[in-house]
Parts: sequence; C-alpha cells; structure tokens
Amino acid sequence: MLHRLKSVVPARLAGAIVLGTLVAWAGSAQADALKPYKDRLFKYKKVTETLYDGDFIVVEYSKQRDLRDRDEVDERKVFGNYVSYKPKRGRGSAELQANGRTVTYMGTGKWKGGARMVVIYIHGQGGNRFQGMNDVSFGGNFNRIQNLMVRNGGAYLTVDIKNFDKRGTADVAALIQYQKQVSPGAKVVVACGSMGGIICWNLVRNANYAKLLSGIMLLGSPKDPNIFGSGALSRNVPIYMGQGTLDRVYNWETQANFFKQIKSRAPNYPIKFTLFDTGTHGTPIRMTDWRLVLNWMLR
Repeated sequence: MLHRLKSVVPARLAGAIVLGTLVAWAGSAQADALKPYKDRLFKYKKVTETLYDGDFIVVEYSKQRDLRDRDEVDERKVFGNYVSYKPKRGRGSAELQANGRTVTYMGTGKWKGGARMVVIYIHGQGGNRFQGMNDVSFGGNFNRIQNLMVRNGGAYLTVDIKNFDKRGTADVAALIQYQKQVSPGAKVVVACGSMGGIICWNLVRNANYAKLLSGIMLLGSPKDPNIFGSGALSRNVPIYMGQGTLDRVYNWETQANFFKQIKSRAPNYPIKFTLFDTGTHGTPIRMTDWRLVLNWMLR
C-alpha cells in the first residue's frame, strides 16, 4: 500500500514509523482529560506508517486478531472482558421538542446535567439511536466510550436522525444547545458514523453551530468539499477522520486526498487521519481509540 500512500502524501513524509507518535497525539499524561479504561485491549496494536508529522497514521488491522479472536459471535457479540455494564445504571431515553419536530435520543452518564464533557454519536443511513448504545457489537467499542464518559464525569448521547440534511443538522444542534444549558461548562464532541458524517460537516460549516463544538469525529464518512468556501478552516474545530482501506462505500484514497487538501490550505489546522489497513466500512467504528482521539481534542 505504500506506493498508493505516496500518491496521497509527499514522498519525503511517507514510510517512516515515528516512535512516540501516539504519545504525541494525546500529549502528556498530565494533560489527559480522560483516565485510562481498558487501554490494553483497545489501543492500536501496531502503527505501520506515520505521515504529516504524526497527523496521518496507518494502523494494522487483523481480521483474525481484531474480530474473530475478539468476538464471541463475529460482529454481533464481543467477549465479556471487553465490556462493563456500569453505564446501564444511568442510561435512559428522552425527547426534545425543537424546530417543530421531536428529537428522540438516549443518554448515559451525566446526560441530565453537570457533565464535564459530552460526546454525541450520530448513526449512518439505516441506523438508529440504539446502535451507539449497543454494548456488545463493534467489538465493544461503544461500551468503551460509554464507560469513558461515565467514569470521567461526562455524558454520552445517541440520537435518531431522520434526515441527513439541514433538518437533521438543526436537530442535532438543538440537542447540543440543550446539553450546553444543563452542562454549561462541558466541551462537546460529535462523532458521526458513515453517512452521519454529513451532519458533522454541516455543523462545522455553520459558524453558530461550530462555536459549540470541541471536535468532530468522522468514522468511515464521506468528505465535504463545501467546507472550503464556508470559513470552516478559520474556526479550528478539531477533526478526526478514520477510514478502512477496503471500504467499498467511501474510498479511502478520496478521503485521504481530502485530508491532504485541508493540510495544503491550512497546514496548522487540527486534523488527524487514521487509516486502518485492510479495514472495511465499519472498521473505524470498531477500532478507533476513543480515549486517544478525545484526549487530543479536549486538551
């Protein structure tokens, strides 16, 4: 794959594995907003390429190790040592009336108020609010983000999206604004899976919405070239992009070239890209290290 990476990034940056890359991502231990939780199980086993001074990394994905050996039932139920059901104690459902519509969502942790930080997950086409609250699918990674929020005084929410357009974006923005009311000091990160990424990009492009954000996470999502004419790059909302090399929905090279465009126009923009070598469309949801990314965004 290296020769294909060289077509995306400058040759002088390709091919070097930089020791300490993941440490540089998250900063010093003292700066970490989130305490460790099952890091040994969820951390990246091997970084094979480091590009753009660590802002673009290639992570080895092994279907045998990271799926078959991890799941009791492949893609449906992870082994029990990957999960803790502590977040279920505070989990609940609610509705928010906004924009003439009913926004249905779920939450755990301090989702009713007093949170230090808030993570909101947006599903893709065909999904619903239950996807991001599933403890045992996607290798237990949704359970991990729930535990990270619960154990660090944060809130985690998932929401039903009916329209991946301005209406859906306005509904998510209303939920963010409500969370800001009940948790005034909280930093908010929105994570978007697949087509849900449209919502994430829309939030960043809107100046009023963007000022509410401390970061967006795009997990196997499409690019949005409209950000270049929106002033979004001047707002410096941290962006994480995760992609699998075998993604048949959104081509990884297209997304990586978009990362390169952003870097070319705004070299110091806070954006990071993780490419999961041999990963498929759902791999970024399964494999993204929530704690690593969020600690970088929340510093």
